[in-house]
Amino acid sequence: MSDIVPPEVRPKPAVPAKPPNVGTPSPSSPFPPQGPVVGAGGIVAPPPSAIPVPIGSHGPSHPVGHNVGHSVGHSVGHSSGHPGGHAPAHSVGHGHGGSHSSGGGSTLLGYIGIDTIIEQMRKKTMKTGFDFNIMVVGPSGLGKSTLVNTLFKSQVSRKSAGWSRDEKIPKTVEIKSVSHVIEEGGVKMKLTVVDTPGFGDQINNDNCWEPISKYINEQFEKFLKEEVNITRKKRIPDTRVHCCLYFIPPTGHSLRQLDVEFMKRLSHSVNIIPVIAKSDTMTVEERQEFKQRVRKELEMNGIEFYPQKEFDDDIEDKSDNDKIREMMPFAVVGSDKEYQVNGKRVLGRKTAWGIIEVENPNHCEFAQLRDFLIRSHLQDLKEVTHNIHYETYRAKRLNDNGGLHPITSNDTQESNL
Repeated sequence: MSDIVPPEVRPKPAVPAKPPNVGTPSPSSPFPPQGPVVGAGGIVAPPPSAIPVPIGSHGPSHPVGHNVGHSVGHSVGHSSGHPGGHAPAHSVGHGHGGSHSSGGGSTLLGYIGIDTIIEQMRKKTMKTGFDFNIMVVGPSGLGKSTLVNTLFKSQVSRKSAGWSRDEKIPKTVEIKSVSHVIEEGGVKMKLTVVDTPGFGDQINNDNCWEPISKYINEQFEKFLKEEVNITRKKRIPDTRVHCCLYFIPPTGHSLRQLDVEFMKRLSHSVNIIPVIAKSDTMTVEERQEFKQRVRKELEMNGIEFYPQKEFDDDIEDKSDNDKIREMMPFAVVGSDKEYQVNGKRVLGRKTAWGIIEVENPNHCEFAQLRDFLIRSHLQDLKEVTHNIHYETYRAKRLNDNGGLHPITSNDTQESNL
C-alpha cells in the first residue's frame, strides 16, 4: 500500500475522462491494453492510463475494474486480453441506465411482427393440407363404419352388409383402407379409414391382433425408409395410424379376454381410444356401471389408452385430460339418418319409444367423442404418434439393424406408389 500514489499527486491521465463508447463496448475495445495492473485481491484490471478513475468516487484501495464494472460491462475484460481467472467488471445486465439483457426478456421498442407466425402456419396448412389416419377395430355388427361416417358427416367408410350365405367368412383378419379428401373452411384433410373385418369373428381368435400389429409397423417402416432415403420427398406421405377406435360390445358385464389382449399388446404402438358401441341398448344406470367396470379392468391390466398420463405437458393439460380419462370409455351411438325433432333435423336412431339423438349429450357421449377426437386433440394425436410411437419403433429398428443404410429410388419404388 505504500507504493500507491495518492490521488492528489497522481499525474493527469492522457485520455479523456469519459471515453465515447463507455456502456456499449464492442469486440474491439476502445481501451487498448497498456500492461496489466493488479488491484486488491489480485484482480487484473486495465492500467490507469487506459481507464481513468474519477477522484472521489472510490477510495484508492478499491480495484479499478470494480469502479468501471457498472458502466463498461463484462466484455471489456475479455476484449482487453487480460489473463487471470476473474473478469474485471460485472455483466452489462447489472449496469445502471443501460438496456435490459436479451436473456432477461427485454421490452420491445416497436412492433416486430413475431405474432404473424401463426397466420403464416395457417396459410401454409390451408395450401398443403394434412393427413389423418384412423383405424376402427371390433367385432362385426357394432356399427364401426356408421360411427366413422357420423363423426365426419360424410360417407368416408364403406359399410359392410354382412356375410351372405354363399360368401365364405375370411379365416384371418383383413386390412382394408379407404381414403377421402375432406375440405372445410378452406382446410383440406386427407382422411384414411382403416377397417379390420374379421376381427373377433372366429371361433378361435388366438393371435387375431397380429395382422393389425403388422400393418401398423409396416406404416412405420414405410415412413422410416422415406426418411433415410438420399433423395427423399419434400413432403413424406404419412400413412401411420394416428388413432385406433376400439369398439367394446355393450355386454354390460366386463371386458372379454380378447379385448384385454388386443389393447395390452397394441397400446404401446398406437393411440387406443376405447368406445362402447351401441350404448342405447343399455339403460343409463347399466351404462355407468359398465363404464366404471371397464375403467377398473383397464387399470388392473396395465392398459394405457390415449391420452396417456405421462404425456401431459403441464397442469392445464393434466386437468383437461383427467376429465377425459374419467369419461372413458365413451358410450356412443352412431347414425347417418336424419329425423325431425322439435322442428330441427337431427341425426338419430328411431325406436318404438322415441328418437335417440346422436349429438345430444343427454342421450349418448358421441358429441364428447367428436369434440375430443377432432376439435381438441387431433393435432396432439398426430404428435404423439410421431414423437412417441414412431420414435420408439425407429430407435428399436435402427438399434437392432445397426442403422439403416441410405436407400436408393429402386428400393423405395413400392413405398412411393
